[in-house]
Amino acid sequence: MSLDVDRLRSDTPGCTRVIHLNNAGSALPPAVVTDTVVAHLRREEEIGGYEAHAEAAERVAAVPESVATLIGARADQIALVESATAAWDRAFVALKYSGILNQGARILVSSAEYASNVIPVMQLVNSLGCTLEFIPDDGAGVVDVAALCAMMARPTALVAINHCPSQNGLINDAVGIGDAIRDSGSDAYYLLDACQSIGQLPVDAPAIGADFLSATGRKFLRGPRGTGFLYASDRALTELEPFPLDLHSATWTSGGYEIQPGARRFESWEKSYAALLGMGAAVDYALGCGIEALRTRISLLAEYARTELAGIAGVHIRDRGGSAAARSGIVTFTLDGVPAAEVVARIRAAGINVSLSTPDYARVDFETQGIEGLVRVSPHAYNTESDLDRLVSILSSVTQR
Repeated sequence: MSLDVDRLRSDTPGCTRVIHLNNAGSALPPAVVTDTVVAHLRREEEIGGYEAHAEAAERVAAVPESVATLIGARADQIALVESATAAWDRAFVALKYSGILNQGARILVSSAEYASNVIPVMQLVNSLGCTLEFIPDDGAGVVDVAALCAMMARPTALVAINHCPSQNGLINDAVGIGDAIRDSGSDAYYLLDACQSIGQLPVDAPAIGADFLSATGRKFLRGPRGTGFLYASDRALTELEPFPLDLHSATWTSGGYEIQPGARRFESWEKSYAALLGMGAAVDYALGCGIEALRTRISLLAEYARTELAGIAGVHIRDRGGSAAARSGIVTFTLDGVPAAEVVARIRAAGINVSLSTPDYARVDFETQGIEGLVRVSPHAYNTESDLDRLVSILSSVTQR
């Protein structure tokens, strides 16, 4: 399926106002997403929040169906939550509450893991004496599956992986990692952070074999901020109990409580239903475009950016992953003699949105590479080569000063 880029840009009002190359942060939404959110808020204004929710019940119930279609899962395996971090945390807390992450439990994480996923593990290291180990990268910079296989020879409670790290442009072999965990015979749980891959790459949750997959709405999926989802495997739904439960995730009975069936047990009652309807619209929009077509377009633009930026004197592309097929739509670079924060500020002053990555986001990765900061460029399918040419022109003028 090919994409009509003009149509994509027409559907995206922000394209007329800014060159937005920060889709790994928060993408420009298509108008249908914003219209969906605003329409529900207006309905709340007109008839009340609970009443608007009841009126839209079928549309709300359709959102997990759309998400399930996106990742090859079932709707009852999808929990709608507020963010990727909320999704990841709910899985993590369920593992702890259910006794998987107990005294001395061994936890393996990728060396490029995001800070929000490592800090909770460090808390368990401090409070329970858990062990935190970082899986080394291979020569291409991705998670070394062979090294993971060797590490799995020792008892392991959890393997937590970033599918597409936000700061180095690579795509980890999520399927290969899942295969390695299962082939080892370990009963370790597998938690995949897919917040940067959902919306730009095909993601097949059953093929990956993760017990949990966490994702956000606001990045490449182009949904509203304050939205996300959690996929839970049948194993997770059978063996684990979320904590804390509320009257949406469980029912208070005369003899105690009964947990809701399916992934709803990972949800809570109060959330922005306007935003979740907007995320549903974003998922449907992405499905209408075709995820393979989006991947092809985003990859083309990212590789174009890498090539053109690398032609500027003093610019160093910092992405890893080897071939183009192993790299995501996230492009990172440094400029000799100019701090990354200053480069970002100059680019933004010219009306182009890019972002800054710093060591506190992924300290092990940054310290291993000896990098103090990175400029991050993340195009989406609605961007054009001329957007990237403008970026190159601005950056060239910076190097000539």
